[in-house]
Amino acid sequence: MLSIKSLLAVPFAKSVRKSVLKWVNKPIETQDKVFQQLIKDATKTQFGVDHRFNEITSHEDFVKHVPIRDYEELKPYVERVVAGEENILWKGKPIYFAKTSGTTSGAKYIPITKESMPTHIEAARNAILMYIAETRNSKFVDGKMIFLQGSPVLKEENGIQLGRLSGIVAHYVPKYLQKNRMPSWETNCIEDWETKVEAIVDETLPENMTVISGIPSWVQMYFEKIQERTGQKVGEVFKNFNLFIFGGVNYEPYRAKFENLIGRKVDSIELFPASEGFFAYQDKQGEKGMLLQLNSGIFYEFIKADEFFNESPNRLTIKDVEIGINYVMIISTNAGLWAYNIGDTIQFTSIAPYRVIVSGRIKHFISAFGEHVIGKEVEQALQDAIIDTNIQVSEFTVAPQINPDSGLPFHEWFIEFENAPENLSALAEQIDKSLQQQNSYYLDLIKGKVLQPLKIKSVQKNGFQDYMKSIGKLGGQNKLPRLSNDRKIADTLYALKLTK
Repeated sequence: MLSIKSLLAVPFAKSVRKSVLKWVNKPIETQDKVFQQLIKDATKTQFGVDHRFNEITSHEDFVKHVPIRDYEELKPYVERVVAGEENILWKGKPIYFAKTSGTTSGAKYIPITKESMPTHIEAARNAILMYIAETRNSKFVDGKMIFLQGSPVLKEENGIQLGRLSGIVAHYVPKYLQKNRMPSWETNCIEDWETKVEAIVDETLPENMTVISGIPSWVQMYFEKIQERTGQKVGEVFKNFNLFIFGGVNYEPYRAKFENLIGRKVDSIELFPASEGFFAYQDKQGEKGMLLQLNSGIFYEFIKADEFFNESPNRLTIKDVEIGINYVMIISTNAGLWAYNIGDTIQFTSIAPYRVIVSGRIKHFISAFGEHVIGKEVEQALQDAIIDTNIQVSEFTVAPQINPDSGLPFHEWFIEFENAPENLSALAEQIDKSLQQQNSYYLDLIKGKVLQPLKIKSVQKNGFQDYMKSIGKLGGQNKLPRLSNDRKIADTLYALKLTK
C-alpha cells in the first residue's frame, strides 16, 4: 500500500518536469539570460571593476575582458574573500566555502553564495523527481535512504562557514526526507572513513533501505562490509533497495562488480555535482548522458581539449558545440567563479536537449609519447575487454612506463580484480586492441614501434584503498585518477608492495 507521501510524489514530479522542460526547450535563450544576469549582478564587484564588466554586453566582450583561469590563477581574489572582504568575486560575502583538496594548490576554498546554494539542492531534488515522473516509481520514498558523504561539521572563518560540499548539503535535507535519511547525524560526523563505514553498516542493517547514494568506489566498500557481516548479497539484505544514485566517476567499470554485490539489477541515476556547481543529472533512464543544467546560475563555455593548451583557444558557447568532441568545460557562476576551468572534460551525447558525459580530467591523461589517451578511452577499452566474460574489476589506474628494464616503453595498467582472468596477457591484448581502435595516435605509436602493447600488473585485494589511505585520501569525495602522465601512483603502489 502506497503512503500519501509516495502518492503525492508522482503529480509533484510531473509538475517539476514541466517547469524543467520550459528552459530545456529554450537552451540558447536560457543561457543568454543567465549570462546577462551574472554580468549585471557582478558589475560593481572588485572582479567586475577590474575586468570592465560595465563594457560587457556579449560573449565576445567577455572573452576579450576575462581570461580563463584555474584555481591557482583566481587565488588572489579568493584569498581576499577568505580574509573577510566583501564584494570581491560576487556581491556581499559567500555563505560557505566548500573546502576541497587540490593536487597542486593544497586546500582549495570554493565560494558558495546565497544565490548558488539553492541550485545545488534543486538539481539533486530534480534528478530524483525526473526519475519518478518517467518511471512512476515512487515507492522508495517510504523507505530509508542513505547518502554516503563527508562530515556535516562546519567551522567558521571570518563569518563564513567552511566544510566539505557533501557536509554542507547535509544541512539542507528537506523536512519530509529527514526521518528517512541515514546515517544518523552522529555517524555522519565521524571523520575516520573506515570507522564511519562500520558505523553505517551497524545503523542500516536492520532498516528498510530503498535508496543508496554515493561515489561508487566508497559505496562498494560499504556493500562489501554488508556482505562480510551477513554472508548475503546486498539485494537480499535490503529487499526493497531499487535505486542507486551516484556521481563523481564513470559507473561502467564498477557495474559488473556492483550487480554481483547486489545480486540483481537496480535502477540508477547519474549525477555531475562539484563544489563549483551542480552541472548535470541523468533525466532519462534509457538515454546516454546527463541533462546539462542551463538554468542554474552557471554560464558555460567549451574549449576543444586538443586545442586547450594553444595560446588563444577558441571559446565556444552551447550553440556551437558538437556531439562526440572532447571539450574542457569552463564556467562562470553566481558564486563568483569567472571563466573558471574546473578541470573536467566532457562530451555531448545529445544537443536536443543538451546532454553530457564526463570524459575525464584535462590533467589526467597519458601523452608521454604524444598519444593523448584520456580517461574515457581507458574505461571504454577495459569495458570492451571484459564484456561477456566473468572478469570483475574493483579498481584500476594507468601510467606510462618510459624506462622499462628491457624492450620498448609501454602503458602499465594496475588492476585490482574481484574475479581475475586466467590469462592476464590475453586480457591486455583485448584492452590494447580497443585502445588502438579508439585512439589513432596510440595506434600509430604501436605500429611505428615507438610503444609496445600495454602490460597489466595485478594489485592485491584492497590495495587501492591502502594506497588512498597512505596519501590521506580514503573516503569522502576522493577519487583515484584513472590515468596519470607520470608514475607517482605507480611508484607508490610498488613502494608499498601492493602489487602481486
